[in-house]
Amino acid sequence: MPELPTQKPTLEEDVDSISDIASRVVLYNDDWHTFDEVIAQLIKAINCTYEQARALSFEVHVKGKAIVFSGSMPDCLKVSSILEEIALHTQIIT
Repeated sequence: MPELPTQKPTLEEDVDSISDIASRVVLYNDDWHTFDEVIAQLIKAINCTYEQARALSFEVHVKGKAIVFSGSMPDCLKVSSILEEIALHTQIIT
């Protein structure tokens, strides 16, 4: 009979394994933020150009949602929290 592990992984080990997961931030369209507000927040969150933020904002507007960032889970959490500072709706997917 195989031996069972005697100790659970620590929280630190769990967080390290989560950090390696490639994730994406999805931004959803809404009816109350202006294009200028979304563009400014995207520039702040993902450090992109005005033109890139405008293109992403337009994609969100037309399609209802868009992937605005891809990276590690900690980076996605940071981007998502910055976007949500003005109550934009986001989701992180893996």
